[in-house]
Amino acid sequence: MANQTQGIQQLLAAEKRAADKVAEAKKRKVRRLKQAREQANEEIEKYKQEREKQFREFEAKHLESREDVAAKIEAATRQKIEELTEAVNANKELVIQKILELVYDIKPELHRNYRLK
Repeated sequence: MANQTQGIQQLLAAEKRAADKVAEAKKRKVRRLKQAREQANEEIEKYKQEREKQFREFEAKHLESREDVAAKIEAATRQKIEELTEAVNANKELVIQKILELVYDIKPELHRNYRLK
């Protein structure tokens, strides 16, 4: 009977050691998962920062060129307006004279399709 009690005690001790090993393995697994998650988050953050930096550089490069293009367009527009204003001022009197001639010099004629009854 002492042998049986001793055997049971040994089985219980072995079961406890096995349970402790399983618990320790679970803890290690949890630690490894946590560490892997932290490393993944760090890598994601580094990648995100790198991409943001690239985007800021790209944006700065292209925004500067947009501003240059806008300035060129504005200058060209101003120049075209000045040219048109000069053309209007140069031809204004001539156009007014032609319009007045057409208004004053009326020659009444019957239309060719008009039929006398």
